[in-house]
Amino acid sequence: MSSDIQSTFIESAAIDADGISTAAAVGDGANLVIGGALASGGAVTFDQPRNVTILSAGDDSGISFTVTGTDEAGDSATESITGANAGTATGSAYFATVTAIAAVGDPAGNVSAGSGTTIAAPMFRGRMRLRGMYVVNTGTAGTTTFRQTSSSGTVKMQFNTVASANTTQYPDVPDDGILFTGGGYVLYTQGTLSSITVFYS
Repeated sequence: MSSDIQSTFIESAAIDADGISTAAAVGDGANLVIGGALASGGAVTFDQPRNVTILSAGDDSGISFTVTGTDEAGDSATESITGANAGTATGSAYFATVTAIAAVGDPAGNVSAGSGTTIAAPMFRGRMRLRGMYVVNTGTAGTTTFRQTSSSGTVKMQFNTVASANTTQYPDVPDDGILFTGGGYVLYTQGTLSSITVFYS
C-alpha cells in the first residue's frame, strides 16, 4: 500500500539589503531600477515570500514607496512603505515577487531596496492536512505560526523554536493531522528557524 504523504522543505536565504535595487537617485513618481543581485529580467522572485526593505540615504520620512508584485498566495499585491530618515524602512506585507517600486514624493538622496527577514512560506496552496514536521533550530528562539489560506488567515497551529543552533525538533501533530482548507502557510522570522520540512497529505 502506497502512502499519500508529501513533503515541502522550507529554508530561507540570508537577507540582501540591496538585492532588489542597488543605491541610486530616483525622482518623484519614478521607479527604482529592479537590477540588484536577486533580480532577473527586471523583476525579483524571492526564495520564500518575504517582506521588502527600503534604505534611504537622506530623510525620506515624508514620502513613501509603493511596492508592486505578487503575494504568498500568488495574487497581485501592493504595499505603501513610508520612507525612513537616513535608515531602513521595513514593509510588513509578504511578496513572492516584486515587479516595481515607485517613489511617491522626491527622495532626498540615493535609495536601495532589498529583502527582509519575515517569511510566509507556502506548504501547499491547495486543500491539505498537516501530518508532521522536522525543524532545525537556530541560536535564537521564536514563534512559528501556521495559517490557513494566506498570511493573514486563521491560525491553525503555533509552536516555539528552541535557542540552540542546529538542534532539531519534531513538534507533535496529533490524530489525523490539521486540516487547511485553502492552502497552508508557515510564518516565521528568519533568525529563529533554520529550516523546516513539513509532511502533509
